[in-house]
Amino acid sequence: YNSYFYGPSIQLCFPQLNTSCRKPTFPGSDALFLHMMLYFVSVLTVALNLLIIISISHFRQLHTNTNTLLLSLAVSDFLVGLVLMPGETLRQTGCWFLGDLMCSLYKYVSFIISATSVGNMVLISVDRYVAICDPLHYPTRVTERRVKLCVCLCWLGSVFYNSLYFKDDLTEPGRYNSCYGQCVFVISYIAGIVDLVVTFIAPVTVIIVLYMRVFVVAVSQARAMRSHITAVTLQRSVTHTTKSELKAARTIGVVVAVFLMSFCPYYCVSLAGDTALNGSSASFVLYVFFSNSCLNPLIYALFYPWFRKAVKLIVTIEILQPGSCEASVL
Repeated sequence: YNSYFYGPSIQLCFPQLNTSCRKPTFPGSDALFLHMMLYFVSVLTVALNLLIIISISHFRQLHTNTNTLLLSLAVSDFLVGLVLMPGETLRQTGCWFLGDLMCSLYKYVSFIISATSVGNMVLISVDRYVAICDPLHYPTRVTERRVKLCVCLCWLGSVFYNSLYFKDDLTEPGRYNSCYGQCVFVISYIAGIVDLVVTFIAPVTVIIVLYMRVFVVAVSQARAMRSHITAVTLQRSVTHTTKSELKAARTIGVVVAVFLMSFCPYYCVSLAGDTALNGSSASFVLYVFFSNSCLNPLIYALFYPWFRKAVKLIVTIEILQPGSCEASVL
């Protein structure tokens, strides 16, 4: 019946079901190349972010407030590579064999991780803003306890927000799928606009405003250090805002800039009204969206010597030696 109805050249995801979806059609070589490329990026993302997680968690010298925020970002990036990239590859280039419930859970988890990544970027921007613009009060305002509390609230807030957002989808899995073997993202226009404001426009506005202020202050302080200005107030600021703080601000500024370039296309598509994210253009911007998770560790490798030293100790298995957590990596 199925071969008669669909034609002999069309393959179904579940041949025994009349309601089965058709298998996506790709030329053999193109499908193989696409799968290999996507899974390679996924494995690379997992491996690189796992190195960051191990580095910051293991070496005591790296237990700083800023690195705690970078650790939280690395965890969300790690989950992107471990869960979202393989799931998206399966969703877009093959049949969804995991069922409607897993489809709903996948969508729920993907939005949690994405929202948490944005929240982590906001926290990192606030941390750099206080460190550069108000260095005298940084130790009292940005404490270890407050940073850990903010990270926990970021994750829990994302879980709660998206549970409201996907309440109907979780209680009635597969409600938007037109055939069996499909997993589509369907978001109403109003809900999409609300999500756009909450998880993108508002956070990005905060990030840009804070970093514009950081940039202005960092440039003025760099000029002051070069010209040896001895005014009392400026001298005090320069004394407490070290070159390492300025370098950290510059490095994280690159991370934020890459983050914005990766995330903007996806949200621009959402704003344009592409509510069912299952087209080829939406797939492309989604992959660009996910690629940010692979780029962050590469930025750290380029700008942070401590990351390169820590990776060397991890790869050579020296971290298994007693007292390795006290090793000097800075």
